[in-house]
Formats: sequence, C-alpha cells, structure tokens
Amino acid sequence: MAIRSYRTYAPSKNNTLISSCDGRVRPNPQKRLTSGQHHCGKGRNNRGIITARHRGGGHKRLYRQIDFRRNEKHTSGEIVTIEYDPNRSARICLVRYRNGEKSYILHPRGVMIGDTITSGPRAPISMGNAPPLTGVPLGTAIHNVEITLGKGGQLARAAGAVAELIAKEGRSTTLRLPSGEVRLISENCSATIGQVGNVNANNRTFGKAGSKRWLGKRPRVRGVVMNPVDHPHGGGEGRTPIGRKKPVTPWGYTALGKKSRKMNRYSDALILRRRK
Repeated sequence: MAIRSYRTYAPSKNNTLISSCDGRVRPNPQKRLTSGQHHCGKGRNNRGIITARHRGGGHKRLYRQIDFRRNEKHTSGEIVTIEYDPNRSARICLVRYRNGEKSYILHPRGVMIGDTITSGPRAPISMGNAPPLTGVPLGTAIHNVEITLGKGGQLARAAGAVAELIAKEGRSTTLRLPSGEVRLISENCSATIGQVGNVNANNRTFGKAGSKRWLGKRPRVRGVVMNPVDHPHGGGEGRTPIGRKKPVTPWGYTALGKKSRKMNRYSDALILRRRK
C-alpha cells in the first residue's frame, strides 16, 4: 500500500502520512467472522489497580477472526476482498473456498483479488500458499510461521514482516526471523509463502496527539519532570540530569537497554543466535 499525505487545510494535517486505502481495501467486515472484544479499563487488573500504564480510551473495535492455522487443507480458495483490520498493522483477505467456507487470512504482499491459494502438504510453492516447512526450498521468504504443530502461525505476522528459511537438518529447519534471531523450528510446522503486505505501515506519521488517543494510548510523562516522590529521576532545581549511572523505571529497575528475557527458558536450546 502507498503512503498518502493531506493537503494543508488544518495544522494537524500538515505532517500527517497514512497508508492509503484505495478501492481494493474495504472497511466493512463479514458479520459471521467478527466478534466483540472486552478491553480492560485503562490497563487495570481485577482489583482496579493500574498495572499497564498509558492505556485507555480508544475507538471501539470489532475483532476479525483470522485463520492462522489455515485449516482448509487440500482445498483451494479465491481471494474475494482485501480489508482493513483495526486490530493489527497488516491488511487481511477474505478467502472463499470451493466447499463454501469463508475465512480471513493475513494479506500476503503481491496477492490480488481473484488469485487462488491453497494449504497443505501438496500446496505448490507460490505466494499465499501455506505448505509445511519440509517442502519449502531454502532461501524462501515466509511469514505466519508456526512454533507448535497445529497451534497456528505465531511468528512474522506484522505488516511487512518476513522470515527466511536458511537450513534444514534432520527433522528441524533453521529460520532467520525479522528480529535477526536464528532459531530451530520443526519441519512439520507450516508457514505462508511470501511477505506480509502493507509494507509501508512503519512510515505512517501521526499528525496530532488525538491520533494516538484513537489507538488507546494515553500520554506519557518523563520521569525527570516529576517530583522525587513520584520517580527516581525526579527532583532538582531546573533542568537537572537523572543523577544516576543508568536510567531506571519508576520502581527502581534498570531501563532502556536492560535485557528482560528470563533465564533458562524452555526454548533457549532452540535459539541458535539471539535477536539483535
């Protein structure tokens, strides 16, 4: 999708850049494939205490039920529409299969309305198909990659995301993920051929604070402008530094660069090279 700008008819539109929704992208979803969502009030837990800061408000959303498993095996389907999804950065496709079933999938880059896709062990290596990794050639760009067999795709699902199959050995395959991590995945897990569409999603520019509020994100206040009782960086006369060797969170833990991944996780043995 291309990036569209506004003519300068208001100050909030001067620097606004959004992904253009041309005539191919529809805003209205299939009613049978949507459901309501319950959002926690402003990031609070069951006791009403804020556990995730800077959350709240936002526009009401309908959840589109995405088929990450690609359950319709050995059955070809036709791309009927390309639609907008407020719950993710990527676009989604409505697929109508030969048996009459309909489902949503992530929109692969380059797939057009009227194209045919399929999934399963006998699916050819072409854009939008979802075969097991055992039949995918080395160097192929893939997305929507399964970690656990039958659970559905969990890796490389954001707009523009793409992973690469770089090696096969025994019953495992080696993938290079978008983060730069290199890890092992079972050859029986499935993945979708190609790159996720809407590759220009990261080039979007919010022209005003209200655009962030529509997404359910509340303002953030820097710690250095707070009082000492509110933040370890606070206090001092005028513009003073934080007074510490390293930045910390409001609760005193190291922030900004400190790796927070837990040690001795079950998947450590599957990671060949850490993310960048």
